Amino acid sequence: MARSSNTQFAVAVHVLTYLAGAAAGRAASSDELSESANVNPVYVRRVLAPLREAGLVRSRSGAHGGWELAAGAEDVTLARVWRLLQGTDPVLGLHGPDPACPVGRDIQSALTALDHAVADAVATELGRFTVHDVLTGRVPAAEPRRGP
Repeated sequence: MARSSNTQFAVAVHVLTYLAGAAAGRAASSDELSESANVNPVYVRRVLAPLREAGLVRSRSGAHGGWELAAGAEDVTLARVWRLLQGTDPVLGLHGPDPACPVGRDIQSALTALDHAVADAVATELGRFTVHDVLTGRVPAAEPRRGP
């Protein structure tokens, strides 16, 4: 089964949860966060940039600098994080069909509509949970997948 190679959302939730828990009350460096998430510090900073612009995290430079939550963990929904990172990028990996093809001519609008519906469903489900829920284990455990 194909897997998404975009890990920004997962890394963002990991880092936000780390800031709310292990680093609560202090700033955590990009190196510390990257070690916890097992990614490059540059990637951590890239993922956190839109969250900083949205006021969810803040960063300080200097010897005691680093990243910290700027909002309460109970106020940060996973839907907000997902929307900030996903933006208008397609969820389904849309392609550019041949416009001369009778199917290709019409399929793009149907796939785009499906993509919007899936994005809205993802955001609705993620809106049920906050960073605090992840930190405290209130997100239900994954159930085994059924079917193909």
